[in-house]
Amino acid sequence: MVTVLDINSDADRPRHPEKVNRPETPLLRKPAWIRVKAPGSPVYQETRKIVRDNNLVTVCEEAGCPNIGECWTKKHATMMIMGDTCTRACAFCNVRTGRPGPLDVTEPQNVANAVATLGLKHVVITSVDRDDLDDGGAQHFAEVILAIREVSPDTTIEVLTPDFLRKDGALQIVVAAKPDVFNHNLETVPSLYLNVRPGARYFHSIRLLQQVKELDPTMFTKSGMMVGLGENRHEVLQVMDDMRVADVDFITIGQYLQPTRKHHAIARYVEPDEFKAYETSAYSKGFLLVSSSPLTRSSHHAGEDFARLQQARLASKRQ
Repeated sequence: MVTVLDINSDADRPRHPEKVNRPETPLLRKPAWIRVKAPGSPVYQETRKIVRDNNLVTVCEEAGCPNIGECWTKKHATMMIMGDTCTRACAFCNVRTGRPGPLDVTEPQNVANAVATLGLKHVVITSVDRDDLDDGGAQHFAEVILAIREVSPDTTIEVLTPDFLRKDGALQIVVAAKPDVFNHNLETVPSLYLNVRPGARYFHSIRLLQQVKELDPTMFTKSGMMVGLGENRHEVLQVMDDMRVADVDFITIGQYLQPTRKHHAIARYVEPDEFKAYETSAYSKGFLLVSSSPLTRSSHHAGEDFARLQQARLASKRQ
């Protein structure tokens, strides 16, 4: 008998005291296609041990990612650097909000060691927002990239960064460290920012992605968004157009899943056929890679997708 994990359940979710001032919102009954196997395979446990042994935080756990069982069984873990406490309180996110502690100077080497031990060919490095730091944590990102390069020179590196709002020079530091993919998620459509992502600014995020290409035209850029928050189709298509104006290469689109009743409510579950239609539209607009499905997340299959793109580009050069 296959155990199915109810990813809409509040059970076993961390309850953060900073969320209690939000009114409770309804939890919609999940459709049949939002089902994942409960984690617990031997390889999953091995991955968990490597993460613990290196004193690392993962977005897989902190954000309650539904794909953790699949990814950790493949030894794919997304590292979340600079602690487990975010300086912002986005209404969709399950990561703890509060005053973060000091940066761990051993973290870059610990991340590099974990990448080598896991044998990762592609790694995604993300972080909490660190508005308390002068550079938003940009130099720490750069040090993590450098440490991975020294230990695992053949591993491709994808960073999923905060917006570095009002952090002059921060973006330049990360781009100069030469990650293979620079990802910054827009998360939702502009009309929902005030309620869903109140600490961010939509056009600042678009401009950030555009600036990456201005600083290094050879660097791949990526962004993602959730649907089911109350947006409409035309707004999603407009976000795609805004991304393409900023020369974004890759896009991910996934279903928003409400972590607890204190988070933003799910307006609806988007049908799989709608995700397929978004994928078709995105490719028609010129994106090089598109991942669009109910369980799509920024780092889900990121390595496999990037490897396929590289192979296709190599094959085209040979012709």
